[in-house]
Amino acid sequence: MDFRLAFPALVAGRLLLAYTSLPDVLKNDHQLSSPLTSYSRLQEGVYLFQQGFDPYSGGPFRHSPLLLSVFSTVFPLTRFTSPILWTACDAVAAWALVRIWRARQNIAGSMRDTLVAASYLLNPYIFLPSLAFSTSSIENALCLTSLMFACQGRSSAALMALALLTHLSLPSILLLFPVSLLLLTDPFSHLAFPRPFVARIPSLPPLLAEFTAYFLGLCAAATLLCGNTTWVEKTWGAFLLLPDLTPNPGLWWYFFTEMFDHFRPFFLMVFSVHLLIYALPLCIKYQHDGVYATYLLLGVLATFKAYPTLSDPGLFLSMSALFPETYPYLRHPIVTTLLHLHASLLLPLFHNLWLTQGTGNANFFYASTLVFGMANGAALLDAMWAGLRVAIGEMRGECEVAQE
Repeated sequence: MDFRLAFPALVAGRLLLAYTSLPDVLKNDHQLSSPLTSYSRLQEGVYLFQQGFDPYSGGPFRHSPLLLSVFSTVFPLTRFTSPILWTACDAVAAWALVRIWRARQNIAGSMRDTLVAASYLLNPYIFLPSLAFSTSSIENALCLTSLMFACQGRSSAALMALALLTHLSLPSILLLFPVSLLLLTDPFSHLAFPRPFVARIPSLPPLLAEFTAYFLGLCAAATLLCGNTTWVEKTWGAFLLLPDLTPNPGLWWYFFTEMFDHFRPFFLMVFSVHLLIYALPLCIKYQHDGVYATYLLLGVLATFKAYPTLSDPGLFLSMSALFPETYPYLRHPIVTTLLHLHASLLLPLFHNLWLTQGTGNANFFYASTLVFGMANGAALLDAMWAGLRVAIGEMRGECEVAQE
């Protein structure tokens, strides 16, 4: 189908769904919204702020002050405006994904554009959190926008979008490594013909300095808005200290529910450092393809971050549409697909048995999150394997042609 017709149709369909009763049913679902992305908590914080109270003084509000400012002034949260904003975020994200695909293939357009857009807009891991008005949809849009600008060589726009994303979701700072790598090279697909990265050292420090300037500017604006720095502990501190153990599809909450208090600081450090150790090795191994390194790091964040929602692995899975050259080299795609299907059935079932029906317990839901973690890990390992095997497969193909 023609992209110029399919894309508006997909966006219009999403907008119509957002005006149904589905958002009211989904917005408090723990699988779709975390304490840091919940629409209900965002509404509560905006109301307190408008009434002259500090929403960070002991309450459950953990969103960025920048969101607080936007939604209390420029774009008020109502039943009419919220569907428009969240649908617009998904449309921007899907459009950015298509532009990344075009930049990666160095083409102006293709028949695959519609498939790439549909892989995002029709992904249930993406549109269900969006229908729940989870702010993870805004984070996904910023992530893909930053990557799109990096593919286009627009360093200032890419770093500004990444700084804003990092301000909203602190673990996203890991993406600074592959985005900088991408800005110093090109966005084209080099998986089949890897080459060593030629470092342009004079170009790297200005990029880091510019990102730091944007990030500090956003911090200053947030502090000026709140009048104090309480927001730092409530927002960024939540990623490091895990103060809210509300159930989610991640691997942290149940582990720290059962943790003795005197062991908690050590394991918080271990879990946080565990996220950090992937960034440089992946960027070094995939130095010839910054887009693929970013894709893999997003898979790591989706699997191991403190407060994930279904939207996080949804972004990783949707981005797989950018790399059709890896499909023949996936080792266990059927197993990975079945694991995700199995987890997508278990998560709502066990969540309902535990928190709605009262016939189960926390172990039920945590067992389903372990299956979900296995599915995400299997997809990530398969993508790593395929990304390395592409080059070997191309070399063998060339050798066979030469022998013939």
